[in-house]
Amino acid sequence: MSELLTCRRCGREQPPMPAPPLPGATGTEILASTCGDCWQEWEKMEVMVINELRLNFMEPSAQETLTRQMREFLGLSEAVDS
Repeated sequence: MSELLTCRRCGREQPPMPAPPLPGATGTEILASTCGDCWQEWEKMEVMVINELRLNFMEPSAQETLTRQMREFLGLSEAVDS
């Protein structure tokens, strides 16, 4: 695979992940700008964020909060899509 991306979070040049890790525009943005290593770090951090913030996914704001935390962790733009 000759195509590399420069990860926004760590700055390393890496091959892209094989598929978007999430559906929709957010998944496409992550695929284009985040290396697999940083995505795996987020998956571990995600559990800690959910527990620390005591997110209750029965509340609509919980997913928005988690998405905001993910975007900040990965160094993505502030825009959030549904």
